[in-house]
Amino acid sequence: MGTVFATITSDNDLEDLEMQTVRYKPEGIDKLCRTTKFTKKELQLMYRGFKQECPSGLVNEETFKEIYSQFFPQGDSSHYAHFVFNSFDTDHNGSITFEEFVMGLSVLSRGTLNDKLNWAFNLYDINGDGYITREEMLSIIQSIYDMMGKYSEPTSEDITPGEHVERVFQKMDLNKDGVVTIDEFLDSCRSDETITKSMHVFDTIL
Repeated sequence: MGTVFATITSDNDLEDLEMQTVRYKPEGIDKLCRTTKFTKKELQLMYRGFKQECPSGLVNEETFKEIYSQFFPQGDSSHYAHFVFNSFDTDHNGSITFEEFVMGLSVLSRGTLNDKLNWAFNLYDINGDGYITREEMLSIIQSIYDMMGKYSEPTSEDITPGEHVERVFQKMDLNKDGVVTIDEFLDSCRSDETITKSMHVFDTIL
């Protein structure tokens, strides 16, 4: 009898949980419709996929790195994935919620050039002090080289990550004070056709 009662209680708990989810979800989806550039249908599809991959509703850094490694099997994407994870994990609690995931994706796939450049600046500004140093830029560029693997190995015509950083830094550090501010970053990127074109690589239609 005790076992049967426990089962009934468990089933009722499950039903209650499902009812809570049903009640919560439309409110959450409607809010995300207003704060992102996705439609309700797109968000519902993404939520279904997100819950399937992450039943707990949260993505930790290790899982995020595993997802990235599937897209870049030719190299080591773990360092770059670490930086992107931090940019998505806006409350820095070590996990990404569906809301954080969708907000980040919205900027990258549907955001304006300005949205994407602001996201990129925050990615490079690793310690969040409002400036990009050579060391921070090198960390990101090196992680991109590592991720691309054989496709980014320097040939006689290519340059090393350090040389790449030096060239970019010289162009962006307009007042030559050794750091790049958000204004310098935005001005430099907007006036560089190569950079503005590369930002459209993220554009997707789901």
